[in-house]
Amino acid sequence: MRKKLCILFCCTCVSVLSLQAQKKAEAGPQPPKAEKPGEKDHTVRLALDSSVTTSNTITIKGQRVPYTATAGSLPVWDEQGKPLAGVFYTYYERSDVRDLSTRPLVISFNGGPGTSSVWMEIGYTGPRMLKIDDEGYPIQPYGLRDNPHSILDVADIVYVDPVNTGFSRPADAAIPGSTFFGVNADIKYLAGWINTFVSRYKRWASPKFLIGESYGTTRVSGLALELQNNQWMYLNGVILVSPTNLGIERTGPVDIALRLPYYAATAWYHKKLPADLQSKDLTAMLPEVETFTVNELIPALAKGGSLADADRNAIAAKMARYAGVSQQFIMQNNLEIAPSAFWKELLRDKGYTVGRLDSRYLGIDKKDAGTAPDYNAELSHWLHAFTPAINMYLRDELRYKTDLKYYMFGPVRPWDRSNDLTGENLRQAMAMNPFLHVFVQSGYYDGACDYFNAKYNLWQIDAGGKLKGRLSWEGYRSGHMMYLRKEDLATANQHLRDFILKAIPGDKPAKY
Repeated sequence: MRKKLCILFCCTCVSVLSLQAQKKAEAGPQPPKAEKPGEKDHTVRLALDSSVTTSNTITIKGQRVPYTATAGSLPVWDEQGKPLAGVFYTYYERSDVRDLSTRPLVISFNGGPGTSSVWMEIGYTGPRMLKIDDEGYPIQPYGLRDNPHSILDVADIVYVDPVNTGFSRPADAAIPGSTFFGVNADIKYLAGWINTFVSRYKRWASPKFLIGESYGTTRVSGLALELQNNQWMYLNGVILVSPTNLGIERTGPVDIALRLPYYAATAWYHKKLPADLQSKDLTAMLPEVETFTVNELIPALAKGGSLADADRNAIAAKMARYAGVSQQFIMQNNLEIAPSAFWKELLRDKGYTVGRLDSRYLGIDKKDAGTAPDYNAELSHWLHAFTPAINMYLRDELRYKTDLKYYMFGPVRPWDRSNDLTGENLRQAMAMNPFLHVFVQSGYYDGACDYFNAKYNLWQIDAGGKLKGRLSWEGYRSGHMMYLRKEDLATANQHLRDFILKAIPGDKPAKY
């Protein structure tokens, strides 16, 4: 999936020196010069500092919303003012708002690491979205449509592509990858870039929110503290969509056990549970599994080989009841169901595998035998739908002219995962900033960043129970990208809208 690709480096569509870029930053955003068709040459060189702006309108919740869309690149600077990279972004600003000091700004990242912000931009919160069916499957002919659920009515949004994703590239091939490709390196340079963006577009007074999906949740959790400590920028909210483990330790029995509620949700969806459980609604069934997981399964797994045979059989029987696989299969695996084994085993008798990121999707393997699926069924569908749409959108609708390849997944390996303290960073940021609220969104059918592990994150971030009033969680009946399901697109965006408005304190001071 993330094959090593040849990196295309170089300069700009219009070559820009560091000093010129700094002067432009002081002058604020400038409208692009009018271009005649074909006036600007296509290029495979990176635009370190350039942009093009278009205007449009959209109807959201019955309200006409005019906006500008700016597609461009801003530099990442080193300490001597030398550009290290150009970071591509698309910025949507509601154009009938005169006072930006009260207008929220949402800064959006996706994950990977190594993928661009395409997924949430044209799948979730942006004003334009790809054409898919009501459950998220690709349809042809490819294209885009207005997103009537976009949060642009209540907040401006900038979608950011980290280095070697989308159109973002290092300024020079000689710049070490370690400058960008690691948990803490990523956080450090992007915090500086956000400072540049906020200054360039005069958004220092605006309430600010970070939203990240998947690995993007690691990124924004770390950014919350980095922005406070080293950019002196304070946030109103952090939104975690399908969060990772955030560097919060979970090994052995805890790691093994926390997967079970996700298995139960998936088995329920595919009608593999016993009749009494299958007859219940999903959210009515899951609390029973969650209680068993915490109160019985974790203690049993902790006993390991000392667990009595009768108790082992009883635990395996309950796991089989909830996971939709046989008790024999669970016993053969010493009560540990690996995710890849589950995706292969659940529907093996029907000749299908289930998707990793969204277990509603089905795959077909070369052989029914084996211990893991041949491929991620859901990702093939998503790349099928998103890749044409984002290329058409940026190049044709937003008129960003380049022959650079748009990296859906770019070359960012090796990625330094050491010293990942991002969950603790988020806790510190919340403790230091009484304005900061956190909202988590999870899909019940997400097997990569499962919903129960997301709940566990919140328990551990707030181990003392002192932040409860500023932490919230919502679950959705879809997977990693819950917004691809039409019903969840509407609900999840409304939850974002409510969270953003709730996290703006008005005239209240930031104090305990």
